[in-house]
Amino acid sequence: MQFSPSAIFEACIIASSLSMDAFAASFAYGSNKIKIPFKSVQIINFICSFILGVSLVTGTLMRGCLPDIVTKIICFGILFVIGVIKLLDSVTKSIIRKYNNLNKELEFSMFNFKFILQLYADPEKADVDSSKVISPMEAASLAIALSFDGIAVGFGAAMGNANSLSVFLASLISGPLMILLGCHAGQKAAQKLSLNLSWLSGLILIILAFLKL
Repeated sequence: MQFSPSAIFEACIIASSLSMDAFAASFAYGSNKIKIPFKSVQIINFICSFILGVSLVTGTLMRGCLPDIVTKIICFGILFVIGVIKLLDSVTKSIIRKYNNLNKELEFSMFNFKFILQLYADPEKADVDSSKVISPMEAASLAIALSFDGIAVGFGAAMGNANSLSVFLASLISGPLMILLGCHAGQKAAQKLSLNLSWLSGLILIILAFLKL
């Protein structure tokens, strides 16, 4: 597996696109004066990168069993579809918020899918106990919510012959940087702002999809 400049650049682009949601969520935390301790940052980064790594390995193994034309089609399809979904992300989040009536009855559970779905719509709600600090358990649940895209994108990128190790390492580096940067930017804003960068990551993924053809 070669670490060519083009492979490293592609890995950085993929990792950056996957880090946009983490940046936006941490920006919301910072603007609401919610702190994310470094331990929680590490937990979020580890879980997101681990899930991404598993999807990359799976995609790499599947790639070896299929003809090149099939892997290219699968790669294009996955990246393109996820990109379109991300472009429409603000609409889907609005729908989730509108029809989610669990706010007053919900108890924290790391494995409660409905809670994870709510976090996807409003990541800043990860601070369940209103302590203004994201605990390790809350960080784990948030990480799962932020990892949904990584499963599909990692698989699709590996099918498209992306350097899996480069993507994984880029994710390990960009993840905590984007979270810390988002928190810092949110604290500087000193007010509650809505920041949705899904359209940007969606656009990047669509461009990557066409480059894989």
